[in-house]
Amino acid sequence: MCGHGIGKELHEEPKILNYGKRHSGEEIKEGMVFCLEPMVTMGDWKIKRTKNGFGYETQDGSLSAHFEHMVAVTKNGCQILTELK
Repeated sequence: MCGHGIGKELHEEPKILNYGKRHSGEEIKEGMVFCLEPMVTMGDWKIKRTKNGFGYETQDGSLSAHFEHMVAVTKNGCQILTELK
């Protein structure tokens, strides 16, 4: 599970992982739009498919949430496109 670029297609490159080393990976440039999809858990990070096959849950059964924000990179910085005002 990861975030991704978005444009003409719903899921585009690059993949945006929720982990990694600072200053590594693809360079972020003006004009790029990303969907960032962090997962927050009260327990372990490991996941498994639900019994019905349509979702995921933590392997240890802890509470978790998975959400998404769309972010555009502009000449003036980043703008959260899904922010409620």
